[in-house]
Amino acid sequence: MLNFTDVTEFILLGLTSHREWQVLFFIIFLVVYIITLMGNISMIMLIKVSPQLNSPMYFFLSHLSFVDVWFSSNVTPKMLENLLSETKTISYAGCLVQCFFFIALVHVEIFILAVMAFDRYMAIGNPLLYGSKMSRVVCIRLISFPYIYGFLTSLAATLWTYGLYFCGKIEINHFYCADPPLIKMACAGTFVKEYTMIILAGINFTYSLTVIIISYLFILVAILRMHSVEGRRKAFSTCGSHLTAVIIFYGTLIFMYLRRPTEDSVEQGKMVAVFYTTVIPMLNPMIYTLRNKDVKEAMNKVISRTCSTK
Repeated sequence: MLNFTDVTEFILLGLTSHREWQVLFFIIFLVVYIITLMGNISMIMLIKVSPQLNSPMYFFLSHLSFVDVWFSSNVTPKMLENLLSETKTISYAGCLVQCFFFIALVHVEIFILAVMAFDRYMAIGNPLLYGSKMSRVVCIRLISFPYIYGFLTSLAATLWTYGLYFCGKIEINHFYCADPPLIKMACAGTFVKEYTMIILAGINFTYSLTVIIISYLFILVAILRMHSVEGRRKAFSTCGSHLTAVIIFYGTLIFMYLRRPTEDSVEQGKMVAVFYTTVIPMLNPMIYTLRNKDVKEAMNKVISRTCSTK
């Protein structure tokens, strides 16, 4: 007979138990979080005020930045609090809420990346029809799907997390409430949760990645048919930023969620999670700024306008 525990809170073990490292990590992640907020909010505002960025590509990019703000904010503030706290606890309800938003925002982001790949195909493969095919109504419909599907998927996944039972041990070997360490810690209800997590992650990652791969295969064909060297260069330039973001994000998530939870995989996943919960949301605005001529020009114009009004 298993002695189930009525859990009211969990202890987050975090990244390290060494006090000196906790202070250092607090400073590092606080700086990263501030840069993330400033970078993504600036990107959203830049797209709003710049007429040359009034296109579907940047409409989707503004939503990617919006999701990155919430993605990082779902995890980082609690992590920062626990780095300086002695108790390092999170309530059971707070844990479920964090799980819900984390899973939802991951799914929203992967499908926004897929929508952005489709948008690039429409722009490069059908430039003459791009304006009519990617109208404002179509863009709103395309961006609505990731949010609706992501939050519905997360609701189901969180209900399966709610079905886990715990037998005394309430220490989560992580810095936020993630599914793999919760499954590893639970003593009952793990079978359904573990396999639904792997199956859902596999299906959704595969589906969204398939859309991206097929879109880029068509993009490659369209680029090879171009006679203009300048046209090819511009096409590669607009796709380079998106491809970089896709490779970094998908690579870390596949490493984290398409494996069975074990002591080793949970420990390794904790290190990888630092990257995709804090570093990637900070990098995305930089990737799209440094590799995108239109964004750099729009930024220079805004800075010039701001300086001239002073």
